[in-house]
Formats: sequence, structure tokens, C-alpha cells
Amino acid sequence: MPSELTDERRVFLSTLPAGPRQRRRALAVVLVSVAIFFAAAPFARLQLAAVPAFIPIIASTLVINDLITAALLFGQFRLLRSRALLLLASAYLFTACMTVAHALTFPGVFSPTGLLGAGPQSTAWLYIFWHSGFPLLVVAYALLKDEGRAMSVSRGRAGVAVLGGIAAVLVVACGLILSATAWQSALPAVMQVNRIAAQGHVVLSSVWMLSLVALGVLWWRRPHSVLDLWLMVVMCAWLFDIALSAVLNAGRFDLGFYAGRIYGLLAASFVLIVLLLENGKLYVRLVEAFTSERRKTVELLAVNKELDAFSHSVAHDLRAPLRAVDGYAGMLEDTYAGRLDAEGRRLLGVVRASSQLMGRLIDALLDFARLGRQPLRTRPVELDDLVNQIVDELRADCGRRSIDFAIGKLGTAEADPALLKQVLANLLGNAIKFTRDKNPAVVEVGCRRETEKGDANIYYVKDNGAGFDMRYSDKLFGVFQRLHRTEEYEGIGVGLSIVRRIINRHGGRVWADSRPGEGATFYFTLQSGS
Repeated sequence: MPSELTDERRVFLSTLPAGPRQRRRALAVVLVSVAIFFAAAPFARLQLAAVPAFIPIIASTLVINDLITAALLFGQFRLLRSRALLLLASAYLFTACMTVAHALTFPGVFSPTGLLGAGPQSTAWLYIFWHSGFPLLVVAYALLKDEGRAMSVSRGRAGVAVLGGIAAVLVVACGLILSATAWQSALPAVMQVNRIAAQGHVVLSSVWMLSLVALGVLWWRRPHSVLDLWLMVVMCAWLFDIALSAVLNAGRFDLGFYAGRIYGLLAASFVLIVLLLENGKLYVRLVEAFTSERRKTVELLAVNKELDAFSHSVAHDLRAPLRAVDGYAGMLEDTYAGRLDAEGRRLLGVVRASSQLMGRLIDALLDFARLGRQPLRTRPVELDDLVNQIVDELRADCGRRSIDFAIGKLGTAEADPALLKQVLANLLGNAIKFTRDKNPAVVEVGCRRETEKGDANIYYVKDNGAGFDMRYSDKLFGVFQRLHRTEEYEGIGVGLSIVRRIINRHGGRVWADSRPGEGATFYFTLQSGS
């Protein structure tokens, strides 16, 4: 898969460095906005016809844009778990809430004095709260964006953080709406009917300064990501919005009033457009990667078929001379038993044991090679019955050894029954083999729920045998890797590599914990069966 799809730091707008192309595009947008602003500014006080329907039209568009942007940013937060992204998503949700209240309370739109119990100052103060809150949250985002660590919550609990952010925004928005409606008489007068009062210009100029501060902090907090770059474009549009509709103009329904709100609509669209474009590009790359992987899979299947035929042919050719070696060594042992001394019999025994070991190695390699080509046939498997069956089969090979098997309640797992039996047989066989010096030997099989994956279980096989040094655990699941001498414990070092390959194919993972002389515990995860 292409590296850009596997490296989270180079996929998302919040982590993707702003390149020259993005900078040129952003600069072009800002220059066009500046040109239009300077063309409109001298005429900001020009009174135009009052069109009350303009308010709900522009507000509904703003709300839709802000809600979609917030949803996309919350989605990125759930993956990256960055506090900065959580704050920025909450900022866009906040603007959506305040836009709704601003439109509902606007006099003459839905009622002569506005809804929600609004008074003559309610709409203006909602505008102030709205245009102060977003820049403050942008400043907080800029200060936190390079904190270099994700929130210490699991992927599952990131959803709880999102719900907490949404709840906090709703509480703050409701409090500000209540302040601007029920308690608006306690606030300074910003409007005189449809005209901005003298002290209103002072308050609104302070709000304008907050957007300038947010732009400055974004510029200062380098390096800039693509998201940072377009947020700076957003804050430039907000500066033009407030300047035209609240600082340079005279009141409602003049040219500055209308032009400023159009700038506000553009500001709400920039980040959304970039997010949607980047998501589209990512989708195209995913499709290309999927097509490439599918083509490689077809090619690998063809190669695997050839390798399968080749491996069986080679195995047959190798087994023939091995059988001859073992057979002739057996004949020599039987024919000349009376003439051979102890050293001769020992050497013939080494020849026979070596040929038989080579035969087992060939069988193990064929088993290992077939694992990648066999399709998984998963279904719910009752592990209690399966483990008891394997224990009964293995107990027959234990002779008179005293082995205590402790089998907990294992339940059901979603797995291929034949391959899962191979996993358990290898782990239980190893547990029996490496506890042969213990009396009694204790082998425990159990299960517990995995904390981070709600529908996965952790299964384990524990023994009180020889154990091993965890310093060498990286070799444990390799092919032909052994941590004990063959003279001490027989084996060829393939069983655990087969275990890992089977569990990985099921989407699980396998690991171990041990201390020399104190036994070992092998863990693996599987999805619980339905």
C-alpha cells in the first residue's frame, strides 16, 4: 500500500505540511478577498433595500457548512485524538448554534421583535458572542496543535470525548443565548433600532481585534499544516466580515451589512471545501491502492499455485532418498546387529534419527507453506469442547507422567476449527513437553476479555515448566528458532511460527511472558463467537 495511506502523519489536513501549491492557492484567495474588501469598504454605509429573507437564507447555509465541517473534524479527532482538533471541531459547532439563535432573534424575520423572547439588543449581542467565541477557540487550537501527543484515551473512549465536547458547546451556547435574550437589558446598548450606537462600534471593534489576534497566533505557531493555512484564510475573511458588517458600516441592510455576511459565508466554506477535496483525493488513493493490492493478490495466487506444485515435487524427491537412507540403516542394524559394537550401533542410530528428523522438517515446512494458501473457513467454535478433545489426545502420549490440567470457561470464538485446533495442539504440546521435569506438571488454559477491543477475547496457555529468558523473546515465533538445546527438549522450531501465522490470519495477535525455571504463558486473541 502506498506510504501516504499507511502514515497517519501525512494523510490528514491537521498533520499534512502546507506545501508551496497550497500556499499559492491560499494567497490567491486572500488577495482576491482583499481586493473586493477595498472596493466595497468606501460604500459600506450605502443604504440598500431591507430584505429580511436574506437572513434565514444565509444563516441556513452557514449552519449546514459549519455542521459538516464540525462532523469531519470530530471524525479526524477520533482517529488522531488531538485536543486541538477537538477544540476546533467544537468551535465550528459553536458557530452553528449561535448562527441559529442569531437568525431566530433577528427582528422582522420570523416576528417583529424576534423569537426566543428577544429584545432590541439580543441579535447584536448574539453576533458579538458568536464572533468572539470562534476566534478564542481558534487561538486555543493554535496553542495546542503542536503538543506532540494524543489524548490518553483509547479509540473507543474518543467517542465519549466527542460527546463531551458537543455537550459543553451546547451548554455554553444556551448560556450565551439566555444572556442575550432574558438578560439583554443588563448589557450595554449596541443598537439604536437598525443603526449601530457609538459604544456599539467600540464593542464591535474589540471583537474585530480578537479575529486579528487569532490570525496572528496561527501565523506565529509554526510549522503550518494545511489546516492551519486555510484557517488563516478563514480568519482573514472573518476580519473582512466584521469590518464591513459591524465596524465600517452604519447599521442593518446597508452594503457593508450584506457584503460582510457574504464574507462570513465564504469563511465557513473554505475549510469545508478543502476537507472535502482532501477526502476525495484520499478516496481515489484508496481505490488505487485496493486495485493494486487486488492485482498483486491475483499474481500471488498464481505464484502460490506454482510453488505448491513445486514444493510437493521437491518434498517427494527429498523423501525418496531419506527413506532409502533410513531403510538401509535399519537393514544394517538388523543384519549386522551381532557384529556391531556399541559405537557402530550408536552411529547407525544417529543416521536413522537424522533422516527421520529431516522427514519431519519437510512435513513441517509443507504445513507452514500451506497456511498462507488455505482459505479461512471461520465459524463459531466451542473452545471448551475443543480443548478437552486435544487434552485427551495428548494425555495418551504422556505415559505415567502426572499432569494437572486446569481448564477455565473459554466460551466461543470465531475461527477456522481445523487451524484453531492446530494452534491449541502446538501450545498444549509445548506446555506438556517443557514441564516434563516438574512433578506434578501444571497446565492452565483460560480466557479473559480484552480491554481495548470489546468483542475480542484473550486466551492463554500457562505452564510451570522450564520457561525462557524474555531477552530472547523476539526469536520465539521465528521459523526454526529454538531457545532450548535439542538435547534437552526435542523439536524443530516451527510450531510457534505456525501458531503466529494462524492467529495473524484471523486478525489476532500472539505474545508470551516467561521467567527461566518458572514456566511460560502464551497469549493469543480471537474475536468472540456470536
